[in-house]
Amino acid sequence: MTNLDVSDFEYIAKLVKDEAGITLEKGKEYLVSSRVEPVAKSLGYADIAALVSHLRKSGDLVRRRQLVESLTTHETSFFRDQEPFEAMRTKIIPELIEKQRQKKELVIWCGAASSGQESYSFCMLLREHFPELKDWKITFTSTDISRPILERCRTGVYNQIEVNRGLPIRFLAKYFDKKGSDWVIKEDIRSMVRFSEMNLLKPFSGVLQCDLILLRNVLIYFDIHTKREILERVCKVLKPHGYIFLGTAETTLGVTESFDRIPFNRTSCYKLRAS
Repeated sequence: MTNLDVSDFEYIAKLVKDEAGITLEKGKEYLVSSRVEPVAKSLGYADIAALVSHLRKSGDLVRRRQLVESLTTHETSFFRDQEPFEAMRTKIIPELIEKQRQKKELVIWCGAASSGQESYSFCMLLREHFPELKDWKITFTSTDISRPILERCRTGVYNQIEVNRGLPIRFLAKYFDKKGSDWVIKEDIRSMVRFSEMNLLKPFSGVLQCDLILLRNVLIYFDIHTKREILERVCKVLKPHGYIFLGTAETTLGVTESFDRIPFNRTSCYKLRAS
């Protein structure tokens, strides 16, 4: 792997910060090289330096996007961390059902789709434990900045290693079909969620007023100013009775005073603070 020139690293770090809000500090040169070099070569460039040189001269929007997408993180698993899903199963969803029983409508938004496991985990949770929602209007939107990853989400195809991570064996048998060496989520589950492109740094256009927001394990990649901006925009799309779940290493404390933390066993979620 080629060494990354300091000026090229600084160019890439600024580009990724401007486009995706991700902060790449000094010391991340190897990470950048390991992720960007294969992309550069796949696009026909000799190395990262050649790709950066092209971008400096041309401002090629397609290549800029491909570089940025190579540095967005999509690490996830089915039913990741477990405790938040247990909180949703035993407390949050039953409470939301009571709140919305007359309307029979729920609006859910996942703001970091990654490769789709979290969204599909939530759908399986609804199907498994809340059959009364079958005749409700469930609007579930899952968004991400990466077009290739969204395309992958829509296919619902996962390899053996991915379904072995966090997915109960009975769910695999009930909600997936075998396809060669891979597993495909059944259409009944795939049809529950709509995947669409969205950049959290920009206005939340198209996001409805939500009963539940899943914004887990994405704020950790942003600086505090960007976190604050995103959470303040979340305030505008979360219903007064709604909940937001963040990742286990994320918090609104010290970022914004717009939320109250709601503890639940070994996890927590957040509600809008009453004015």
